[in-house]
Amino acid sequence: MVIHDVIGIGFGPSNIALAIALDEKRRDGRRLDAMFIEKQPAFAWHKDMMLEHAHMQISFLKDLATLRNPTSRFTFINYLHEKKRLQDFINLKTFFPSRHEFNDYLAWAAAQFEDACVYGEEVFEVLPEREAHGDAVTLLRVRSRDRTGHVSERLARNLVVSIGGMPNIPDCFRALRSDPRVCHSSTYLQGIAAQDGAQKIAIVGAGQSAAEIFMDLQGRPHVPQVDLVMRARSIRPSDDSPFVNEVFNAEFTDYMYSRPDDERAALLEEFGHTNYAVADLELIQQIFKMFYQQKVRGENRMRFLRRHDIHAAHATAEGIHLTMCDRNTGRESTSRYDAVVLATGYAREQHKDLLTPLAPYLGGFSVDRHYRVRSTGDFRPAIFLQGACESSHGLSDTLLSVTSVRTGEIGSALLKAIPAIPAIPGTSGAASAGRSERQAVRIQAAAEAR
Repeated sequence: MVIHDVIGIGFGPSNIALAIALDEKRRDGRRLDAMFIEKQPAFAWHKDMMLEHAHMQISFLKDLATLRNPTSRFTFINYLHEKKRLQDFINLKTFFPSRHEFNDYLAWAAAQFEDACVYGEEVFEVLPEREAHGDAVTLLRVRSRDRTGHVSERLARNLVVSIGGMPNIPDCFRALRSDPRVCHSSTYLQGIAAQDGAQKIAIVGAGQSAAEIFMDLQGRPHVPQVDLVMRARSIRPSDDSPFVNEVFNAEFTDYMYSRPDDERAALLEEFGHTNYAVADLELIQQIFKMFYQQKVRGENRMRFLRRHDIHAAHATAEGIHLTMCDRNTGRESTSRYDAVVLATGYAREQHKDLLTPLAPYLGGFSVDRHYRVRSTGDFRPAIFLQGACESSHGLSDTLLSVTSVRTGEIGSALLKAIPAIPAIPGTSGAASAGRSERQAVRIQAAAEAR
C-alpha cells in the first residue's frame, strides 16, 4: 500500500489552497506526495446558495494565493486573465465578484489538481498505525466509503482536516431533520425546489444567509407568503470598516494566539458583529425598500417577525407547526408552514468525531500556532486543522481571509515534519511518489503551453 506524505480530508477552498502552496514549494526542490479525499462527486462550493445577484462579502484579493504569493498563477487576477475577462472585470469597478464567478474560480483551480484528489468518497474513520516493534504511532490509516458502500484504506504520514462546518440545527428542530419540508440554508436551492408548491414558508435566522434567502423568495414567480423569524430586534449590518477589518488580517492571528483564553473569548465577542448574525448594509436596504413598497401596495405577503422565540416545532400531514413567543407582548401562538428554512449557521466540531480513535494521543484537540494538533510523544504523525481553530486563532479562521497565508504556514510545517529525501543519482531533485510526479509534470506542461 502506498504511503502518502500527507492526506487532506476535504477539497474545498482550504485544501485547494494547500495543494497550491505545496505545488509552489516545489521550487525549493521539495515534493510531497499529497492526496486529497472529497465526499462530493465533483467540486462544488456552497452550491445550494448560488443565488442570483449574490456577491462575495470579501475582496477578491483574499483568494487562494495572493496574500501569500502575489505572483502565483493561481490568483483570481490570473484566472480572469486566462478566462479573457480581466479588462471587463476592471471596468466593473468592484472588489466583490459574484458568488457564481468566485465559485468558477475555485473550480478552475481545483481542476488543476484532479489527479491528486479522489472525489465521491467520505472519510469516516482515521486509525493509528503503530510501529512493528513498539508502541509509537508512525502512520495513520484513513478509511473512506464511496456511494456504493465500498471502503478504501490509505496510509499517511500526516493529515490535514479541512471538512468545513456542519449545519447547526436548533434543538427544537432536531426531531425534524429527516422531514423534507425542513431544510438548512446549506441545502436551500435543492430543498426549496422539492417544495415547489409551498404557499407559506418560514425562514429562521438573522444573518446574511437568512436575508439572501428572504430576498430570493420574494423575487420568485408565484411567490408564497414568507415569514422571516428572528430573536433580534432588527437585521444588523456587518461592520466592515477599515480598523475593525484589521481583525481579519493575517498579522492579527499572531496577536490572537498570543492572548490568554479569557482575552481571546472577549475578542471573539467584541468583534462577533463582523461575521455572525449580520448582513451586508446594501442587502438590508433592499429588504427595507421591499417592505416599504409592500406598504404602498397594501400587501402583507412578506413579514418580519422580529423578537420571536421558537419554543417548539412539530410536523403533521398539513405542515410544520411552529410555536412562537412574541417577546414584545409575551403572547405565544402557533403558525403552520408548508416549508421551513433554517439559516442558523454551522457547528465546527465534526473533526473530533472523525478523529475519535486518535483521541488518547491528542488530548483536548488544542493546536499550536501553525494549526498542528498537540499530541503525545509517542504519536509521530502531524495533524493540522483548517477552519476549526476560531477560539485560538480568531474570527478569520473559518473564512477565506487568511486561507492563502495559513496554508503556506501549514505547508512549511509539513516540510519540516517530513525528513528530506536524498536525491537519487541521475535525477534532478528529491524523489516523489508517482501521483505527485505526474501531477507536477502535468501542471508544468500546462504552464508552458500557456
